Amino acid sequence: MPEGDTVWNTARVLHRALAGARLTGSDFRVPQLATTDLTGWTVRESASRGKRLLLRLTGPADEDRTLHSHLRMDGAWRAYAPGERWSARPAHLIRVVLRSAGAAAVGYHLHELALIPTAEEESLVGHLGPDLLGPDWDPAEAVRRLAAHPEQSIGEALLDQRNLAGVGNLYKCEVLFLRGVSPWTPVRDVPDLAGTVALAQRLLAANRGRWTQSTTGVLRRGGTSYVYGRRAQPCRRCGTAIRKEELGERVTYWCPVCQPERT
Repeated sequence: MPEGDTVWNTARVLHRALAGARLTGSDFRVPQLATTDLTGWTVRESASRGKRLLLRLTGPADEDRTLHSHLRMDGAWRAYAPGERWSARPAHLIRVVLRSAGAAAVGYHLHELALIPTAEEESLVGHLGPDLLGPDWDPAEAVRRLAAHPEQSIGEALLDQRNLAGVGNLYKCEVLFLRGVSPWTPVRDVPDLAGTVALAQRLLAANRGRWTQSTTGVLRRGGTSYVYGRRAQPCRRCGTAIRKEELGERVTYWCPVCQPERT
């Protein structure tokens, strides 16, 4: 499930595979871009913003364009060497293929694919909050945006990419456990909102550059999380069974003892 750190990693993989390369072919398998041909275009860089990936290109006539894709919960990009079998996902999930002399970048189950002038990127990502892994990360602005919705549960607020970009369900659950806050706590009642935001950024940054996401410091299977994915297993702190329940449109994991609801 892509979160800010996995999208950051994906952007770096594509950057290493394509940056500076001239495309020898492209194949878009979505109606809105079906006739688009990027042959001859040069990939300048690959960047991420929250769960969105931005491939910036320059055309033969020096026009700059950005290929935007949203990974949501099921999207993925993979880079393959020439002649390597594309094995990550079934072929019917492929939405775009970009080829260069040295690599093929294949996008699976991508959402919101759009090719726009690079100068207009903000029309697609400008509504997002500060990116926890971006060069313009602004914790004070993230806190301000969260605090602007005092009645919303903190679990839902952390997932709202308009508040801060990059937190997904895993980090939401883990951050709130480590802070001892119930996911159902209204934002106005969170004891230290700035501390919650700072912890979220530290956890994502700690996992940047690797594919195994761990909030415990343990990388072995079964030891990487405190509560996420651990329904009915004992809490690593108090031994109480971890619970799982729906919160908004997503499920949440929490320890009812370590994260008591405020009354």
